[in-house]
Amino acid sequence: MYKIAVIPGDGIGKEVMEATLHVLEVVDVEFDYTFADAGDEYMEKTGVALPQETVDIVKTSQACLFGAAGESAADVIVKLRQELELYANIRPAKSYPGTKCLFDNVDFVIVRENTEGLYIGLEEETEEGATALRVTTRKAAERICKYAFEYAKKTGRKKVTAVHKANVLKKTDGLFRDIFYQVAKDYPDMELDDRYVDATAMFFITRPEMFDVIVTTNLFGDILSDEAAGLAGGLGLAPSANIGENIGLFEPVHGSAPDHAGKGTANPSAMILSAVLMLDYLEENDSARKLENALVKVLAEGKAVTGDLGGNASTMEMAAEVRKKLEE
Repeated sequence: MYKIAVIPGDGIGKEVMEATLHVLEVVDVEFDYTFADAGDEYMEKTGVALPQETVDIVKTSQACLFGAAGESAADVIVKLRQELELYANIRPAKSYPGTKCLFDNVDFVIVRENTEGLYIGLEEETEEGATALRVTTRKAAERICKYAFEYAKKTGRKKVTAVHKANVLKKTDGLFRDIFYQVAKDYPDMELDDRYVDATAMFFITRPEMFDVIVTTNLFGDILSDEAAGLAGGLGLAPSANIGENIGLFEPVHGSAPDHAGKGTANPSAMILSAVLMLDYLEENDSARKLENALVKVLAEGKAVTGDLGGNASTMEMAAEVRKKLEE
């Protein structure tokens, strides 16, 4: 039995979490859930977006399922990443049948460094305007590059691409690129290359099949991940994992979507696929594949899917159909 922290959070996070837990009830894995609070609604009640109690619950769990945070996201998910040192952000992009994917051959994974770069938030106002400090350390670059190669090796992927802008950011991205090739020496059987981030953005929409595993820095990874989600049918189908040395946190990319909250129309696919990533992280790979395949069947049939997928099913009706496929 795995001890799992569950943070439903705000908006549609609660709805897609309920749907996913409903599906996980019939997966051949046992979970012990501990529910915890965080997000806008909790902050309105208490003045705190992320209580220490929640951090402690996550720290003592083997994994965490996170729904969504609204305006307090920087105080919740970013803080959790820092507190737990969740240094690797994993964002798969995959074409599924029955979806509005732009290409039917998208199947790559972005491994994004999650702890530094511009997102450390070291900004200050100046007389002329403002400045921000971009940090790249050898430790973080080596760690994320090694993770990308190990991930590729473990999942049977054949190629790792480093994405950077070393022709302009000669010191920071130059260091990242150089460390990538140093780490690559330990993986002689892996195909590898590196590309500029602007060229990568173009190739996503012209030749997405050329990518397998991409490793990149924080800001570039954030931007490219959303572009990749657009290729593969939108944020409603985009899961993510935040991985540290001792724990993984798994969340859909779509956020709290307050305009859709409470209507029961949210697509649960991204949250369900985040649970797939969690099962893989826990090395329950057979259950992960069964869950993913059940969702694929529902998407392909297109009968019990939410409005963004062309159907008229509610969040829980779609989840019930995925559960039904799992039980068959």
